[in-house]
Amino acid sequence: MPAPPIRLVTFDLDDTLWPCLPVIQAAEEALHAWLFSHAPSLAEAHDIASLRQHRRRIMEATPEIAHDLGQVRHRSLSALLNDFGYPPQLADAAMNLFLAHRNRVEPYADVIPALRALARRYCLVSITNGNSQIASTPLRGLFKHSITAAEAGAARPDPALFRRALELADCTSSECLHLGDDPWLDVEAARAFGLTAVWINRTARAWPHELAPPLLTVTNLHQLSIWLDEQLDGDG
Repeated sequence: MPAPPIRLVTFDLDDTLWPCLPVIQAAEEALHAWLFSHAPSLAEAHDIASLRQHRRRIMEATPEIAHDLGQVRHRSLSALLNDFGYPPQLADAAMNLFLAHRNRVEPYADVIPALRALARRYCLVSITNGNSQIASTPLRGLFKHSITAAEAGAARPDPALFRRALELADCTSSECLHLGDDPWLDVEAARAFGLTAVWINRTARAWPHELAPPLLTVTNLHQLSIWLDEQLDGDG
């Protein structure tokens, strides 16, 4: 029996559709500057690195929320604000500021035109272990659905995000293709759940020798579109 055609394409976000590190760095710098204005004793005692360490300790102590990076950050800020004698409620404003900067992403040049073209043929769903909010980014309106680990209840490699995408699109695993930059969390996790998985490697990284090679490696979304077109032609 031939494989059913692809109906659903899921996309990782960070380092797949935009560079992640500069966005996170800018958001954390903006948050730390905000803390200097609103909680100076806290900001003087904790730099960005020690704030990150505090969040890691919370993740280790409360693994049941470790997949929800927003909740972890909020809990960390609330606890630290309280420790330094500031109202824990300030964490709400701090998170709003952080997320506003977290969503100031700059998609790679190929992303928007390729997604517009793909959306005419496929159901597109974004999935992320992070806490970016597609509706507040330049990619708003390009996905049928967008799912975070916080919403799905688990982060990859757990299949919860993939499972939720299939439910929303009313597709089977054999009708879904996933694209992402991480060999383990994207490619290996997706194919372990029965999805077709494509690796996007924008920075000429080496594939991990302990993993079976990916079905396809691309460096941009245009190459993915060409490959999908070839699959359609082959089916016809």
